[in-house]
Parts: sequence; C-alpha cells; structure tokens
Amino acid sequence: MANTKQAKKRARQAETHRDRNASQRSMLRTLIKKVRHGIANKDQKNATSAYQETASIIDRLATKKIIHKNAAARYKAHMNKGIKQLGK
Repeated sequence: MANTKQAKKRARQAETHRDRNASQRSMLRTLIKKVRHGIANKDQKNATSAYQETASIIDRLATKKIIHKNAAARYKAHMNKGIKQLGK
C-alpha cells in the first residue's frame, strides 16, 4: 500500500490509466471483430470501410503503447490479407 502522498497520487493515476487503456483495448477488439465479420460474410465493401476505421485506431494505440507495435502490424496484416482474398 502507498504510504507517501506522491505514491498515493501515482496509485490513483495508475488506476485511471488502467481503466482507460482497458476501454480502448476493448474498443479495438470490437472493431477487429467487425472487420472479421465482414470478411466472413464475404462483404468486401463493409469489410474495407471497417478496416480503414480500425487501421487508424490500431496505429494510434500502438503509438501510445497501449498495444505493441508488432501486434498492431500483425492485426492489420491479417485483416488486409482477408480483405484481399475477397477480391479474388
């Protein structure tokens, strides 16, 4: 348990940051599911528009180090691969 005033403040800040990060990761997972759903339904138009929205959010979260940059690249690559296969 935090004893000093500074440590108590850092504990409060850590809790706030944890809540915000968890919310953003949850939002990311939901957006990824939307893209995967479009791919599964072979709906290239909806999958592409959802991918564009999701890719910018993935990049933003990777910049803020909420997700790892390699994980961000992997998510985008897998979704992009699925969308390109719909075009064939």
